[in-house]
Amino acid sequence: MDNKIAAVTMRNITKRFGPVLANDRVWLNIYRGEILALLGENGSGKTTLMNMLSGIYFPDEGEIAIDGKPVVIRSPKDAFELGIGMIHQHFKLVDVLTAAENIVLGLPGKLDLRAAAKKIREICDAYGFDVDPDQKIYDMSVSQKQTVEIVKVLYRGADILILDEPTAVLTPQETDKLFAVLRNMRDAGKAVVIITHKMHEVESLSDRVAILRHGQFIGDMPTKSTNAQEMTNMMVGHPVVLNIERPEPEDPKPRIEVRDLTVRDIEGTLKLDHVSFTAYSGEILGIAGISGCGQKELLESIAGLQPVEAGSIEYIEDDGKREQLLGKDPLAIKEMGVALSFVPEDRLGMGLVANMDLGNNMMLRSYRSGKGVFTNRKAPYKLAHQMVDFLEIVTPSVETPVRRLSGGNVQKVLVGREIANAPSVLLTAYAVRGLDINSSYLIYDTINSQKMRGVAVLYVGEDLDVLLELCDRILVLCGGKVSGIVPGRGAKKRDVGLMMTKLGGNADE
Repeated sequence: MDNKIAAVTMRNITKRFGPVLANDRVWLNIYRGEILALLGENGSGKTTLMNMLSGIYFPDEGEIAIDGKPVVIRSPKDAFELGIGMIHQHFKLVDVLTAAENIVLGLPGKLDLRAAAKKIREICDAYGFDVDPDQKIYDMSVSQKQTVEIVKVLYRGADILILDEPTAVLTPQETDKLFAVLRNMRDAGKAVVIITHKMHEVESLSDRVAILRHGQFIGDMPTKSTNAQEMTNMMVGHPVVLNIERPEPEDPKPRIEVRDLTVRDIEGTLKLDHVSFTAYSGEILGIAGISGCGQKELLESIAGLQPVEAGSIEYIEDDGKREQLLGKDPLAIKEMGVALSFVPEDRLGMGLVANMDLGNNMMLRSYRSGKGVFTNRKAPYKLAHQMVDFLEIVTPSVETPVRRLSGGNVQKVLVGREIANAPSVLLTAYAVRGLDINSSYLIYDTINSQKMRGVAVLYVGEDLDVLLELCDRILVLCGGKVSGIVPGRGAKKRDVGLMMTKLGGNADE
């Protein structure tokens, strides 16, 4: 495409954050009528580069040209005026407003919701969206909210769209629908950029791939002329084995038995409705479901963090002795000898203290073991050093506050700390969310090593391909109920997706 003028040309783009060089003299072209996949490991500079294009950051060096003309983008408003819109992974919507109100929010001029609704429907008809302009955001599914975000940037006239991890919390059916819309937008002459870690999506959707490594541009190529292995090797800089090992469980024993578990949130909404299952030692039990269907409440109930309305949760020792977990707080559960490690969905909100360094965050698990008023500081910092080496955490030092780490490296800190606690039951929620392939496989290997030492692992994940490849069994939740439990080996992705959306039948445990 070098013989045609690019919609976006980024030349020699450099961005520093203190001593960290996020982008190092990057050159990138983006063309209309194509879907470009922007790939790279965590910390490679993908989102930073696109944030400069969308006006969130300003480059320290280099220039940006739109349709061959140099431009200066100092704010998202400047970006919108140039036809550039970015759909972020975390939506920026006001829940109590309608779709139409969110779409026109902040625009100048007289507010005319009737005219806005008409224009919204025209955009939806043109590209295949399904949006009710009058529906409140709090009544929408995750995919509907994402659709509102996309329509919002189109409403403002964007013809260069950037989507950051657009399928992170979508079912396979919702992903297929999104991809159909993105192809329609490409065919209508839009320039579309997606940032993703999912290689199968890159291969099925994109026309061209561009790869960053350590902030530098490594190369670009037509998607049809490469494959997942080659792209991964270019991202990482060395060969990466893409097969997730899944050893057969050895001598599994019942470890956690959940019966008729019923949970409501603080607003009284039913989140879990008579959920029953058994988790075994030496196995990985996957928990599948669309966002908000009760996965978080299920893990928090087992960990003693969530009030339970009815049901029972029992921990079963190797000799068959049973201990009821309900009614015990998390500390009591730990002190009774049940090592339940919880890797939460909100890693900085619940899992770590953002202003503490790595060593002190390790100490949150061990400070009670100190003598008197003194804490043991050597062991946590030693563990922090071991984690940095083993999980390849990118940090200036173990004294660096975790808030200064990238999201992927924060995730590694959290997972590593919980696994280092030597649990007998490991509860993980989105353990690889936002991680690149190399980092993800390190986590998968670590989780598998826990399984091999007899740990019962409950793994909540959003990528069905990984669930099917990693887990021994998969429990499917839909609307707080168990749709079924299927074997990881042999289960079909589409069937699990249908079970997640009430369209599939039940499977026996």
